[in-house]
Amino acid sequence: MPPPPQQHKRTPAHCGRMPDNVVITRPLAQAVALAERVAALGRPVDVLPLLEIDALADAAQLRAALADLPSYALAAFVSPNAVAAALAHIGAWPPGVIAAVVGEGSRAALAAHGITDATARIVSPLDTAHSDTEHLLASLDLEALRGKRVLIVRGESGRELMADSFRAAGADVTVVAAYRRSVPALTPALAATLRRLLAQPNDWVITSSEALRGLLRLLDQLDAREPAPAGLAGAVACMQQQHLIVPHARIAETASGLGFHRITLTGSGDERLLAALQSCP
Repeated sequence: MPPPPQQHKRTPAHCGRMPDNVVITRPLAQAVALAERVAALGRPVDVLPLLEIDALADAAQLRAALADLPSYALAAFVSPNAVAAALAHIGAWPPGVIAAVVGEGSRAALAAHGITDATARIVSPLDTAHSDTEHLLASLDLEALRGKRVLIVRGESGRELMADSFRAAGADVTVVAAYRRSVPALTPALAATLRRLLAQPNDWVITSSEALRGLLRLLDQLDAREPAPAGLAGAVACMQQQHLIVPHARIAETASGLGFHRITLTGSGDERLLAALQSCP
């Protein structure tokens, strides 16, 4: 379902009035390039990674799966982080193996390792405005995978839709973790950054429901440590008045359920995010 229309409420007393700042909440490796493009638009920008991406303490299972990559019909990567973590362990892409990705960011990550449409068969959602598992599955010939091996490379946790769908089609599915995601700890420096950002209106680029839920947990902790003075909004209430820019309907639905009312749904891809930022007042 689409996100609710934007509703503008009176800003809580201490939320500030300074306009136009953009907060990019992607993991750091994916945030920097977007931040540079936002700055080139003349918008002030903060990079605030809400998910930290760490290597696994033991990558033996990942290495074993990738050593056997030529035996798979298809290898699916759920994110650019999955691509980067996996390709650190392989050389040339094996011929005949399909690379499946959910978005243009993952295509770019493959290209950074020399894997392009000229060197491999790459499948991604036909509609680039919808970079998600559902649209990737719709772009694949699932029946052709019956009886064949499929590898899914993802973080330690994630949605089961992709694996379940491949299994339902009769594929022999292996799911392997390539990295660990975690919400950063609420350090004094992070607490100060959050307070500074909440003292003004921002456009928050939120590209993960997990990251948004993690942000509200951090703000709950902040409210518990530093309660707002009587009559002033707490950190969570102040955040709920901020403007969110999100690429997927699923994130918009999460945001609405968490009490946000000012949500702009752009569709997938940095170009759409940038266009939304250019149109923001």
